[in-house]
Amino acid sequence: MNKRMQYLVEGITKDIIVYLMEDGGYDLPTALKEFYNSETFAKLSDEATGLYIESSAYVYEILKDELKYGRL
Repeated sequence: MNKRMQYLVEGITKDIIVYLMEDGGYDLPTALKEFYNSETFAKLSDEATGLYIESSAYVYEILKDELKYGRL
């Protein structure tokens, strides 16, 4: 992962953790665990998907679907 991609992934990750805490009522450790263990985070971290250039809100919608249905 290059530095630019890492910067973008970290920014999206920060936003999604906040979304989980505000919208989902998660505490910080649970929000971190849910996101870092998700398929969405794996896809976000995979340069080939290009997901890291999308908005935080878009990635969060994908995560919400994954959490709701148990898969992407």
